[in-house]
Amino acid sequence: MVQDLLIALIAVVAAGVVYMMAAARIIKQYERGVVLRLGRLRDDVRGPGFTMVLPVVDRLRKVNMQIVTMPVPSQDGITRDNVTVRVDAVIYFKVVDAASAVVRVEDYRFAVSQMAQTSLRSIIGKSDLDDLLSNREKLNEGLEIMIDSPAVGWGVQIDRVEIKDVSLPETMKRSMARQAEADRERRARVINADAELQASKKLAEAASQMSAQPAALQLRLLQTMVAVAAEKNSTLVLPFPVELLRFLERAQLGQAPDRGTPQVAPGTGQEPGSPAPAGREPAPPASAGQEPAPPASAGQEPGSPAPAGQEPGSAGQEPASAGQEPRSPEQPTAPGPDTEESDDLGAWRHFAQH
Repeated sequence: MVQDLLIALIAVVAAGVVYMMAAARIIKQYERGVVLRLGRLRDDVRGPGFTMVLPVVDRLRKVNMQIVTMPVPSQDGITRDNVTVRVDAVIYFKVVDAASAVVRVEDYRFAVSQMAQTSLRSIIGKSDLDDLLSNREKLNEGLEIMIDSPAVGWGVQIDRVEIKDVSLPETMKRSMARQAEADRERRARVINADAELQASKKLAEAASQMSAQPAALQLRLLQTMVAVAAEKNSTLVLPFPVELLRFLERAQLGQAPDRGTPQVAPGTGQEPGSPAPAGREPAPPASAGQEPAPPASAGQEPGSPAPAGQEPGSAGQEPASAGQEPRSPEQPTAPGPDTEESDDLGAWRHFAQH
């Protein structure tokens, strides 16, 4: 009898141990347990620690309450300014309602991943390339709102969304590099122009100070010569004032009107005292008290007698009136072609002598 009771006790204890092993569950600190009894959701969500369920009746599902880091696959899209880009992101989320995450959505991780991909494509199409590159904070906030709106009903809270990388085509990269280079060059030119403006103001002040003391300009010239000569150069360049050249030019132009016209002997076209040209005898000087020979009339050779009925000294002209003096040999005759050429030659000779 005692032996039967002992066997029965051992069997009960063994059955209890098996039941305990089948019903016992351990829930970790970062997990929550959702119990479904005969397919119905139990209102109480099991906390961390040791808990018991009915082995055949209850089903326990553990839900991780930690923040999950999920990378969003790269998405190809066209921005609002028609630029093809490839964008990938990362999303941080966690479960705040374990029962809703188990009951309302089949797989909350897959659902959040698909929602993040579609939202990222939508953000790419609504944004410009400059916003994707420089204004990511605003895009991250918009992307977080777009994903968080449906995820609230799943018991999931979107903690943060970050755009990780933006890949551009090679042609667009080269275009942006040229644009950046042009912008840098523009800034450099503006800085150089500003420096030139400031330097010109300082030079103007220095020039005004040197103009008050002419010796300062000479000292500055000597300092420049010393600075150039210190480098042991074989050639020394000295500045030559342009005003001196202009002064010499004005002096040369102003001397021409002051020169007088050279005297030309009458009838010869030559200066007095100049040698007679070849083939022409020099004219004899007029004696004192002797009147000069009248010029020959048109069509009459020199030295031929006057025609009949015409007085000497007239060629179809009336004699000189009373009180009119005869023409002196010093007075020049009317200019002719030979006279003009001789005048030019005499002027050049006078210019050469002076």
